[in-house]
Amino acid sequence: MDTGTHRFDGGGGRHWHEECGVVGIAGVEAAAELASLALHALQHRGQESAGITVADGHRLLTHKRMGLVADVFDESTTKAMTGSWAIGHVRYSTTGSSHLLNAQPLQAASHRGTVSLAHNGNLVNAHELRREMELQGSIFSTTSDTEVFLHLLARHPGENVEDALMDVLPRVLGAYSLVALVRDKLIAVRDPHGFRPLCLGRYRDSYVVASESCAFDIIGARYLRDIAPGEMVVLGEGELSSRRLSVRAPERRCVFEHVYFSRPDSIVFGQHVESARRRCGEILGRESPVEADLVCAVPDSSNTAALGYSRATGVPFELALIRNHYVGRTFISPAQKVRDMSVRIKFNPVAEVVAGRRVVMIDDSIVRGTTMRKLVKLMRGAGAKEVHLRIASPPVTNPCYYGIDTPVRNELIASSHTVDEIATYLRVDSLAYLSLAGLREAVDDKDNHCHACFTGDYPVSFAEETGRDAIERAAGVRIPVKPLLPSDGA
Repeated sequence: MDTGTHRFDGGGGRHWHEECGVVGIAGVEAAAELASLALHALQHRGQESAGITVADGHRLLTHKRMGLVADVFDESTTKAMTGSWAIGHVRYSTTGSSHLLNAQPLQAASHRGTVSLAHNGNLVNAHELRREMELQGSIFSTTSDTEVFLHLLARHPGENVEDALMDVLPRVLGAYSLVALVRDKLIAVRDPHGFRPLCLGRYRDSYVVASESCAFDIIGARYLRDIAPGEMVVLGEGELSSRRLSVRAPERRCVFEHVYFSRPDSIVFGQHVESARRRCGEILGRESPVEADLVCAVPDSSNTAALGYSRATGVPFELALIRNHYVGRTFISPAQKVRDMSVRIKFNPVAEVVAGRRVVMIDDSIVRGTTMRKLVKLMRGAGAKEVHLRIASPPVTNPCYYGIDTPVRNELIASSHTVDEIATYLRVDSLAYLSLAGLREAVDDKDNHCHACFTGDYPVSFAEETGRDAIERAAGVRIPVKPLLPSDGA
């Protein structure tokens, strides 16, 4: 993944981050231990915090901390969390700052008992709902949009949490794959558009849910199906019931789940991610071949697409760029000199493979372009005769407001510059992107995907339903009118 500007926390750059991941375990002994294992499989979806709530039929207990799953949950911690129901969450913040108060699940007591919630997504009208409830006396303790769900539930007079959710969820606009836990049941629901994934699995005689099917594999569960857009699944001990929200909307699956976010070994939206990603590379190879000596990936998310490109073009695939997986965020200093070294710390070309050869580099996307420019410089420094860049998705021209942390529009290099201009800035011999038609073919898009990041065609119309200013407030950004090309200092 192409990273560009740096966050103030000294991290690896402001770019497409992997949003969040959720899991749910229903009616299984040692549910917290299973949830912890499942969260390990979803670690790629969020590395800021991890949390689990467990229920034993009488009470709920939540444990959450900042950090990776392995840092938050050890064997003694999960063994102490006794109960047969559990929900878990790994977080990368899209709404709300990176702080323990915003770590999920969020737990609260109400007139119908204690409830715990976690979700993956972004509510585009969270600001309006929050402001309305604050004016009516509600007191919020976090800046996370997940707390909006809790307040809507607490204010509903009904005694049954499922009925309350059915009534309040139509008020919420945007993307959510939500898991909720009460003392003896688990509820999972997707927004009517189905932006974010949520799948249902079978574990022995019970059920589990997760953002991706790879979370089932690690605990020995079996993938059954996706939870449908607008579907609410209620899971008791070995029991399942399904209801549909009153709101109907066209399905809009996030196409970037297949391009980048999900693990290749997952089934997402009913499709194998590896197959879709390989087809992206194959179609890119048909659309934009080039005379070259080798194909290499920008690891790791582009590996499968690079194999597909190699297969389609006949150009051999080589491991020409090696990624260092042991670079922690806190290692990278905010000092400018060290920041400039961040790409070399993370990636290193294999000079013996690339020296004197024409190289095709495959990446899944270009966001700002700064990192890719430095990668090209590394390749040329290792002796590459030519560097051709192929991107296994269309140009990213618009931010995402549906649960993915993306740069504002003026930081997206393709928002105001042609492919030729970008190629000149990156200093590559040629540059080509996968066409939108090619991407839609690769993911078997039957007009049921969201590709607003490529087209600007947002399924939830901000102007009509929430107002441009409200959306910018909810997203915490302003949308500039005329973006500028990144500086030429790299």
